[in-house]
Order: sequence, then C-alpha cells, then structure tokens
Amino acid sequence: MGTMPDASSPHTGDRSEASGPDGTQPPGRSGTSSPRTLAEALRAGGEEGLAALLRARPDLLTPVPTDLTQLATRAATRASVVRALERLDRFTLQTAEALAVAPDPAPYDTLLALLGGDDGDPAVAAALPDAVAVLRRQALAWGGDDRLRLVRTARELLAPSPARPSPTGLGPTVAEAASGMSPGRLQEILAATGLPATHDPVSAVAALTELFTDRTRMARLLDTAPSEALAVLDRLVWGPPYGEVTADPAPPVRWLRDRGLLLPASPRTVVLPREAALHLRAGRACRTPEPAPPAVRARAEHRPQVVDSTAAGQAYTALSTVEELLKEWHEGGPAVLRAGGLSVRDLKRTAAALDVTEPLAAFWLELAYGAGLLASDGEPDERYAPTPAYDEWLELPAADRWARLAASWLAATRTPGLVGTQDAKGRTLAALGPDLDRSAAPEVRRRVLGLLAALPAGAAPDPETVLARLRWERPLRGGGPQSPTAAQPQDPQRPAAVPPPADLRSRLASWTLQEAELLGFTGRGALATHARVLLGLPPTPDATTGLPGGSVPAAGPDSASTTHAPGAAWSGAPTPAPPAPVAADPGTLLKLAADALAPLLPEPLDHVLLQADLTAVAPGPLQRPLAETLSVLADVESKGGATVYRFTPGSVRRALDAGKSASDLHAFLAAHSRTPVPQPLSYLIDDVARRHGHLRIGAAGAYVRCDDDALLGEILADRRSAGLRLRRLAPTVLAAQADPAALLEALRSMGYAPAAESAEGDVLITRAHARRTPPRTPPAPVPDGPPVPDDALLTSAVRAIRAGDLAATVVRKPAPAPERPARPAELPRTTSAETLATVQAAALTGSAVWIGYVNADGAASQRVVAPVRVEGGFVTAYDHTADEVRTFALHRITGVAELADDAT
Repeated sequence: MGTMPDASSPHTGDRSEASGPDGTQPPGRSGTSSPRTLAEALRAGGEEGLAALLRARPDLLTPVPTDLTQLATRAATRASVVRALERLDRFTLQTAEALAVAPDPAPYDTLLALLGGDDGDPAVAAALPDAVAVLRRQALAWGGDDRLRLVRTARELLAPSPARPSPTGLGPTVAEAASGMSPGRLQEILAATGLPATHDPVSAVAALTELFTDRTRMARLLDTAPSEALAVLDRLVWGPPYGEVTADPAPPVRWLRDRGLLLPASPRTVVLPREAALHLRAGRACRTPEPAPPAVRARAEHRPQVVDSTAAGQAYTALSTVEELLKEWHEGGPAVLRAGGLSVRDLKRTAAALDVTEPLAAFWLELAYGAGLLASDGEPDERYAPTPAYDEWLELPAADRWARLAASWLAATRTPGLVGTQDAKGRTLAALGPDLDRSAAPEVRRRVLGLLAALPAGAAPDPETVLARLRWERPLRGGGPQSPTAAQPQDPQRPAAVPPPADLRSRLASWTLQEAELLGFTGRGALATHARVLLGLPPTPDATTGLPGGSVPAAGPDSASTTHAPGAAWSGAPTPAPPAPVAADPGTLLKLAADALAPLLPEPLDHVLLQADLTAVAPGPLQRPLAETLSVLADVESKGGATVYRFTPGSVRRALDAGKSASDLHAFLAAHSRTPVPQPLSYLIDDVARRHGHLRIGAAGAYVRCDDDALLGEILADRRSAGLRLRRLAPTVLAAQADPAALLEALRSMGYAPAAESAEGDVLITRAHARRTPPRTPPAPVPDGPPVPDDALLTSAVRAIRAGDLAATVVRKPAPAPERPARPAELPRTTSAETLATVQAAALTGSAVWIGYVNADGAASQRVVAPVRVEGGFVTAYDHTADEVRTFALHRITGVAELADDAT
C-alpha cells in the first residue's frame, strides 16, 4: 500500500462545510477541482442535488433557509448531523468512520485503502463509490476525489481523539498522543527504534510517524519484539486502544513503551498509536467491512394457497377476539388509572376472559385503542368503553373490518410489546397508558414486511436473518458495535469484551413478526396476498427472480434505479428492491386488500346443531343476530373451530328477563336448528317460563307479591331468607328490608324465578345497557422527525433558496469614491431621488438592481429585482429572491445599487 499520509493535519474547512450533491461524476474518477467550502459545494450541485439533500434530510427545510450559506450551516449542526448518521447503513457508516481517521482532506485512493486493506477487496471497491455518493448527497462529506472531507461535526463525532477512540477502535495519531511528551523522552524513543536523533520534537514525531507508516521498516521492528509484546498488541489492535499500566509495567509493556508502540495518554494509561494499529491491521480501518447487506434467508416454504388460507383464518380470529373483548366491556370497562392506562389486575382479568396471555391481551387492547374502537369515557369516574365508531365498524363486512384494523396497526406508533417493562424512571408501563409511543415502529413494521415481500411467495423467513438485515441497515439506531462509544481503558494483558445490548429496533422487528401472524398479515410466517395488496405491492412475486413483481437488484439505495418499500427510508449497498406500489391512495389500498381477503373468509352460518344434552354446536362463525341472541339464551362452554353453547335454567331465565317469551324461544330454536329441538330443551324452557314472573318484586323497601299465599309462606319458612327480614303484609304480599335488586338476587339464589316489576305493576324487561364513550378520535402516531416533503414543496423551497443565494452573492457595482461602500451585511442607502431615478432607469433598460427593503412589520431584507413598472409610489418588479412578480412601496426601499455587468 505504501506509506500512509499523515493523519494529524488540522481541519481547515469552512464553518459551513457540507457536500452538495455530486452525482455528475462517479466517485473515484472525478476531476481534481474541489469546492473550498460546503456552500460552494451546494452551489455547484444543481437544483436536482439540492432537492435530493432536502428529501434525505427534511429537518433542514424547516424553516426554509434564506440562502445556501444558511443551509450549509444548518446541515453542519450537531443535531442534524447525528440524525443523518443514524440513518446510514453499516457500510456507508464505515466509510464515514474511515474518512474520519484518514488525513483531512483525504484522496479517494486513501479511503479505499483504509476500507479494503493492503491486499484490496473487490467487494469494497465496487460498493465504495455508492457509499461516498450517499455521504455527498446527504451533505455529510464534500469535496472532489482528491480532497474528500467530512463535515466538521461528523468528524468530531467519529474521529479518534486523545480522550475518545473512534468507533473503528483506532486511537489518536502519533502526533496527537505525543503532544505532551518531553523532547528528551521523544529522543529516547527514537534511539530505541534505531532512528537518528533530531533537533526538535516536531521532526522527532515526524520521523516516528514515518517509521510506523512504512510497512517494510515497521515489519522489521516488530520482528525484534518479544512474543509477549506482540500478544499485548494483538489485544489492543482492534480496540479499545487504551490500557492501564502500573508504575512498574511488565517487560513486554515496557518494551513497547520504550519504542513508542504504546504512548502515554495519562499517568496510568497508554494508547496504541493509530499508525501502528493500521500496520497491524494490514491497513484496514474496520475489522470486517460489510459492503453488502446480509441476505434474508427462508426458513420454510409453503404453497401460497396454504399461506393465504392460514392468514385468512388468523384474520378472522383477530376480528372475533376484538369483538369478544369489546363485548366484555359492552356495559363499561375497567377504571382508568390516575396515571393513565389499565391496572395490572384488570389486564389479568381481560386476559382470562379472552383466554390468552397478558402480553397478547395488551396487544388486542392496544389494537382496538389504536383503531379508535376503544377509549376512556372522560367522566369523573373515568372508565374504558367502546366508542361510537365501534358500532359503525361492526356494520362493515368482515374483510373491511380487518382492513381497518390492519391499516391502523401499520401506522401506529404505540408499542404493546413494552407493556410491563419499566421506563427510564423505573415506572412500569401500563396497557393503554402513556409513554408507549415509539416513533420508529411504523417504519420498522413496513421494512420488515418489505423484506418478507422480497422472498418468493410462500417463503417464511429466518427471524435471525431479518434482524441481522435491519441491524445492517441502521447500525446506530440499532445500538450495534458500530455506535460511537467512549474509551474504556483496559489492562493490556487482559482485554474486556462487552456484548452490545438488545436494541429497540430489533425488538420492534421481533414484535412485528409476531403481531403480523396474529393479525393475519402472514400465514405460517410467510406474507399473505392480501397483506401484499395492503402494502401497495403486487399480489405475487416474480417466479424467475424471487422478487415481487420481477424487480431487479438495484445499484444502490441512493441510486436512481433504487425503489423503496412504502414508508421505508433507508440507505445502503446493493439490495433487492421492493416493487413500486400498485396504488398510492390509502383508501384504494384498503378496498383492494379487503377484496383480496373476502373470498378467503368463512361465510357466517344461519344455523346451529341442537343436541339432547342441552347443548348447541355452531359448526362455524354465526351471523351476528343469531350469535347475539344465542349468547343470551345459552352460555359458551367451549370455543374453537366449532363453538359449543350450553342451555341452563339461568341462561333461559336471562333470555326471559330480556323480554323473550317461551313461544319466542321455541320459534327461534326451531328456525335456526338443523336438527329437531330436543325434548329436554323444550321442557327446560317451558319449566323456567312457567315459574318465571310468578313472584313479583317491586320497590317499597322492597316487596314480594304472589297470588299463591302458600308459596309466600314457604319463602318465610325458609331459613335462607332470614337475612332479608321478610314479613307478611297481606296474604299475597311480603315486605323486605332490602333493595329490590338484592331481594331479586337472593330469591334467585334460593331457586325461585322472580321477576321485577315497575311502579305500575308491569314486568320490567332487563337488557344489557350498551355504554359508549363520546365520539373519540384514534390516537395520533408520533412522527419520527419531520415528514419527507412532497415534490411541490421541494420545488418551491429549492427555488427560494437559489433565489436567496443569488441575492446574497450577486456582484454589485462599487459605490462612487466620496461614498463609503456598504458592507455585505448592510442594506444599500440612497436618497429618495436617487432611488426613484435608479429604478426608473432599470425599468427602461430591463436590468436588475439590488435593493434594501423594510416591510410593514419592520423586517429588513435585501433583494435582487428587475423593475417592470414605476408609478403611483410603487415599483412593480420581478423579485429574483422570491422568484415571482411583487409590488414594492418606494418609501420602504432603503436604497438601491446597480449590479455588476457580469453578475448572474
């Protein structure tokens, strides 16, 4: 590879150093001319490149910068640079890290050598141009291939320093590490390495640096090292490069320190210089360059028809579960905690009612809440209840109901997988409570489903390969080993290795795979056809390529040929590109997905099978009116492919209390049973109906009346009625010191079948009271940063920035000698007569002038305008700054100056 250039040269870039788009020449083969500053790079990039920058980094657009200098300054701010680095894929980030440890500025060939090593790497050489183009396009690097630079903030975040190693594991350069050493100590190091003495520390450091970057001489030096010393270097070479030493270090460490291979970083800490580490690494800045994303492998393959049928079954189960959940809360759900959310006890009760685990119960609750079907009622005694939207949702066909749930899940930022975990303050996160929003959730869901869509139809992925792919695409957000970390000094004899913690992005991906199966997006792990349609993808992948819609691998994520999954925003090396959406309108996608799912869903049945053991078997899903009536008349005994209902005296009495008569129940069963009504069931209904309402209970304290005085005497004699404190008021009336509801329940528990009556003596019909919240809107997703601007906004913003830059950089004619020329930051100053004469002359000649203008709010600005008409105290002119025709009041123009003849 030859000698490496000195990496210790100071950074001399402009304060607004960011690269404009440079897509006209391929990286590695561009010309030698380079912009001096970021603003110049942006200015040379053209409108298409400027639009690409704003599309990739939309945070730079709010508010719209006045000119390119302000845009460049904003692009180099720490918050914006950190956000941009978080969105880089692993290889592009490795490229930025290598550029941070390279000389500043660095030639392209030096960067290639740092990533490919002394022996070179064809894969790295092929992927590096795209990675450099991404850095330039996103204004993280700028300059030609002979002088590549990182923006200053990115270099500060990624470059090694005496106090912090690079994410590459490299330490400071020899010059940086030796900056505080005494001249005598430097001469001792030169003598130990066999170098001639020098007259000053600067030349001593230069000689040591030259030795460490010379592969041949460095190899000879290391050949004389003890094996224990080489073992110490092996433990430090890939980082962290710092180690703790004692006042009397071991002989191997002393040998390395005497020859400058370990330089002091503090009284008890030594560091391996960057140049020496690069020699030991064979020139590589990164231990394992990853120019290509890891492939997502299929774990199993199924017939697409099986996948679709399985997913449709899961979709129908999801609808049934949500309906059952909200039916449980039909008359009002649990109370809302003071801090918000559902208590642990109520979550357990809900899980028991649904016969699922608590995490699954939390998922169904959050799904209903996110779809706007469930909310708090807002009353003083706040409780959860279904919303009016739930009743509207119930009236939709099953496929449309699923599409609504699926669309809300895709866009939701609430993360039910966090329920039961603790936040940063140690508080447990509750279902339906606050602090469950994670802005990255929608993007991760769509990206995971997009990776599934890139597999052949019916292929279920290996989850570990999906997680590995996501970690490659966003290593900084994933918290992987590429994240910048502080130095952790270690004993050079015993290095420590700390595994990276599980990151939120990987957990979101794991939850996505589980929730997609629960919702019916996937069947047996493979993406279903109706899910592809909802995502805006073709129904089936192309059989020849294994990619949806016959897509071909793209040249790179930021190249012109790359297409992205809807909602996904990622960048990286070549990867299979998901197909273009088949429909962009969300409403159209919902309708298409529902149409694709509808034929796969089971048709609701209008009948049951009555059996002699007082049970009814529903061989499939029932029509809603039949299911609702049957749930009142009988109790659900078991669920599954066929639901078993059991008729009991209590369930029959419940139906009679709801206003049904015995004849109504007989007719209902005869109409909806495919088998004859069993005699035991008919007897049960008649027996309960005969006794139902024989006793009447009304409000006094409460009373019981009955035409059969012997029956009342039986009740009085029953010891179980002692607590009711009954007494006979008349042969057919008993009075009780209890409220009617308690009396009604007590007599039923004694085996009687009383009926409540009104003050007029009529039997009261008890029906379930449907409690609903006031109209509620679903929770709004928390945005993951500024939205990507549309084409119209981008066009307007680029035009305004370009016009403002023209106004700020235009060349003006010098003022006459007696007048002091205005500084660039000042507005032009002329008298009213001079202003009027100059703009009139410009209107006649059609030339442009530079004016200072103060608007009605007192805000001053400078503009380049081309006057068209001057009359009535107003100037009508084409404003180059705003790129439109405007009218200016003459008395608000502070001054005017002509432009130089060669100004553009």
